[in-house]
Amino acid sequence: MDRTVERLPRACAEQRVKWGNLLFAHGGQCILIHVEDHRVLLGFFRGKRLASFDPAIKPSGKYELGNIGFGPDDVIDAARISQLAARAAALNAKLGDPARRS
Repeated sequence: MDRTVERLPRACAEQRVKWGNLLFAHGGQCILIHVEDHRVLLGFFRGKRLASFDPAIKPSGKYELGNIGFGPDDVIDAARISQLAARAAALNAKLGDPARRS
């Protein structure tokens, strides 16, 4: 996962820690990485829109959230995650900050 995280800033330039998680932003919140004991969740703030590009994204929670869960034996395709990050950043550029209500 560490090499995949290194690629996220290419699409989502701003990085910070929020709610105890890594948060990547581009024109608003884009991607959240949440680490648990036996899995890592990669959350997309526009995940419901991204689910059509990658069926591994499961819509969850309020608004447009969606996530992909990775277990200890899962193989992570860094190129695929980078592509999703770029799509998430492009959606924020087009639609604005997903945390702002219109």
